Amino acid sequence: MDYLQRNARKRIDPLQVLPGARSVLCLAASYEVRNPKPEIRNPPDVPSIARSAPGTPHVESPIPRSPFRVPRSGFVARYARYTDYHEVLGRRLRQLTAFVNRLGGAGTRSLWYVDTGPLLERDLAQRAGLGFIGRHTNLISRELGNWIFLAEIITTLELEPDLPEKNRCGTCARCIDACPTRAITGPFQLDARLCISYLTIELKGPIPAELRPAIGNRIYGCDDCLAVCPWNRFAREGKLMKEHARPDLEQPDLIELLSLDEAGFKRRFAGTPILRTKRRGLLRNVSVALGNMGDATALPALERAANDCEP
Repeated sequence: MDYLQRNARKRIDPLQVLPGARSVLCLAASYEVRNPKPEIRNPPDVPSIARSAPGTPHVESPIPRSPFRVPRSGFVARYARYTDYHEVLGRRLRQLTAFVNRLGGAGTRSLWYVDTGPLLERDLAQRAGLGFIGRHTNLISRELGNWIFLAEIITTLELEPDLPEKNRCGTCARCIDACPTRAITGPFQLDARLCISYLTIELKGPIPAELRPAIGNRIYGCDDCLAVCPWNRFAREGKLMKEHARPDLEQPDLIELLSLDEAGFKRRFAGTPILRTKRRGLLRNVSVALGNMGDATALPALERAANDCEP
């Protein structure tokens, strides 16, 4: 993720993003859903990943896990089971930004971002009182939990600031304990090289063999650290994202996904974040998931995939 190193000065100074900026509006949209389907994502015995020197994980003895409930189904992170949030929120932000410019009058300039701008959005959100950064390094809202998308409007209009939020994790460390690969190496510290979301989305090459068992049937992202946060008890269901849900992505059939050609991949996931991993990344993730299941009936599909034009 070398792109995170770019524009470092802009990330710490909004004036580098928009000269003359006076305010940053921080917004959150919930993608909380009520009574989601069971999401068992680990085979009966998955080795745990022990903490060791950074970047050098090793496998400990197997720990008991629950079996797969839906045969040969994959797990997609909750945020990706919607129309791409960049598009959904972007449409609303364009309207809100136009309103801010009208409110400020002639000469007011504003820019909006949805998880794309050179801004430290979680830090800004905490300073704006929107929530606090949890031990898992994600933002937690007392009203919305941590199933939230973040967006910002940076503007030359001067607005009254809100009070910053303070950390409210207390002694809770559920997110640290829940991480399948021990990617949360300590409070507020994440080793992205071990994170399943990084491994299944951002990583371009092969997934390290020692990390594959802990991935279970996750084919796009991982929600474990988010799912165990106790602040989710108070979360309200999001209305905006609910209108753009993709139920077909809740428990996709892995064999069917493995058979998709390039055109089929684009049709199947059109308008969703899953396009980011490209067909090559999805085939890799699905192959790892099927291997973790140990289902002999998947062997013919895996053999065909081994001869695919993608490396």
